[in-house]
Order: sequence, then structure tokens, then C-alpha cells
Amino acid sequence: MMNITSPVALTGTRMITITLVQRYHPVLMAHPVGQLGNREQAEEVLQETFVRAYFALAKLQKRRSFFAWLMGICNRVVHEQQRRQRRERQVLQRRAQEADPPSRTSHDFGLEHTIARLPDFYRELILLRYYGDRSCQEIADQLDLPLGTITKTWSRAYARLRELLEERPSVPDCEVSQ
Repeated sequence: MMNITSPVALTGTRMITITLVQRYHPVLMAHPVGQLGNREQAEEVLQETFVRAYFALAKLQKRRSFFAWLMGICNRVVHEQQRRQRRERQVLQRRAQEADPPSRTSHDFGLEHTIARLPDFYRELILLRYYGDRSCQEIADQLDLPLGTITKTWSRAYARLRELLEERPSVPDCEVSQ
């Protein structure tokens, strides 16, 4: 049997490549399966590992450390796959949040009626802050006003809303028929 790390083998012939894959595939398979928990993804990782090893075979300096070298390549490919999966999950989560933002609607129709009675600028601030889930800084940026103006006006709007809520007669919540 030919030594697969000999200079002749390291030239990267097709037969040697097949021999490498046959010899090391079963041994390496446990690592990506254990890390990724998915046999199909592990197969893809191993395929990429062997392709990279094939192209870098001539650069291998310590022929006795062939398995450790191959395992290192496999480990890097596994980590790349995990990073790619994390990025894909984050993109999907962002898209899901953008497509279906959390509902901040109120079922307190008396509150909504009271908010509607506020002056326009107060109402706008309350709607942006509560229903729009924006910070005072974000509101200031959006309205192109100083942060101090927004916080002071927010405080006044909140105080006015509190006054109006205290003035309102107790009205039972409306029922929505289905």
C-alpha cells in the first residue's frame, strides 16, 4: 500500500484523493455530526474539508501530522458553517420581526379616545413613544428637534393625558362582536 503522505501522493492525483476520502471520511464524520447535529450538513462540511485538503496538500510540512492537519481543516469548516447558520437565523428573525412587528394595540377604547383628545403634538409624541416603541432620542431624530424639547414636551403630554384620564367618566369597555 502506498503511503498517502509520500511526495508522490502529495502531488494530488485522483486515485490518492479517493484513497484519502475513503480512509478518513468515517473517522472525521463524528466531529461535524457532533458539532452540527445534522448528518447532511456534516457531509457538506466533509466534502469541503477534502476539497480544501486536496488543494493544500502540497503545503503540508509535517507529513506525520496529516490527520491533525486534516482535522484542523475540518474544524475550521465546521466553525464557518456554524457562523453561516447563526447569520441566516439572525436574518430570518429580523425579517420575521419586520414583517410582523409585535402588536401594541390597546383594548382600552377609553384610553384611545382620551389620547385622541390631546393636542396634535402631544398625541404624536405619545403615539410614537408607546405604540411606535421609540426612544426619546429616536423621536428627536425623527422630528428633527432637540432631545430636551422632546423630553420636556413628553412630560407635559403625559401630565395632560393623566389629567384627562382623571376627568373622564368611568365608561365600561366596549365589546367587539365577532
